[in-house]
Amino acid sequence: MNYLKLSISALLFAVLCVGCKQHEEARRPISRASGSFMKKSADRNKKLVASEEDVIKNIIKSNPKVKYFASRKGYWYSYEEQNTADTLKPKRGDIAYYNLEVKDIKGKVIYAESELGPQTYYVDKQEIMMGLRDGIKLMHKNETVNFLFPSHMAYGYHGDNKKIGTNQSLICTVTLRNFVPEEAPATTVPGTQTPKPAATKPAAAKPEVQTKKDTVNP
Repeated sequence: MNYLKLSISALLFAVLCVGCKQHEEARRPISRASGSFMKKSADRNKKLVASEEDVIKNIIKSNPKVKYFASRKGYWYSYEEQNTADTLKPKRGDIAYYNLEVKDIKGKVIYAESELGPQTYYVDKQEIMMGLRDGIKLMHKNETVNFLFPSHMAYGYHGDNKKIGTNQSLICTVTLRNFVPEEAPATTVPGTQTPKPAATKPAAAKPEVQTKKDTVNP
């Protein structure tokens, strides 16, 4: 009886082992196919980026009078209006106020500045076009900059689901009107002394109401 039980157990173990081995063998081609697909996809993306960069470089060469700068993020920009007097630039936690016009790479307007209206951006805390997130932080107040963004710095494969299509390079003209800290500190009016701490008052007295200066609006 014990011999019969051992034989049945051995047989079941052998069947399970064979089944597991067949299952593993069946998975291998899927893994290889997945790796091949990822490599082809990466190769296509590299060719796409190279093609878009060639178009942008040709635009730059065709405008020798305009000085373009290459960013570390893989886009190019030039100044229409440059502010060399200021040194401050927007940083994380600032609120940036700007105007924007968007064109295709041939210069045709997609979104006019009047259509978009004044823009507000909480620096590094808000989702906007990747190129703009980086580009705005390069600007000084009252500057106007033309950005040449390849699609991977714009809206990529999906576009914006409105007027901007798949893998579309863009020309974005940005005017940075102003930027302020998200929580601007209270300022002292020039020519006045720094107020001293108020003296302790009886519990029944009402606290003084101080008018705060609005520093959020540009």
